[in-house]
Amino acid sequence: MAKAFKAAFHRVFGVEPICRVLTAHGLKIATSTYYAAKSRRPSARALRDEQLKEHISRVHADNYGV
Repeated sequence: MAKAFKAAFHRVFGVEPICRVLTAHGLKIATSTYYAAKSRRPSARALRDEQLKEHISRVHADNYGV
């Protein structure tokens, strides 16, 4: 949840202020953790999920959207 929040609002507020607020509310997340996650290559699971999304969308469309 914190990761999704930071991803949505980092351009508006900046990463450092968001990390400070989250830390003040008990979610201790270092700024460096955010930048490390952003620069990391996608995992094998994430890559496979993208392939499956395409397959699922095709099967759904082939089945008249059901």
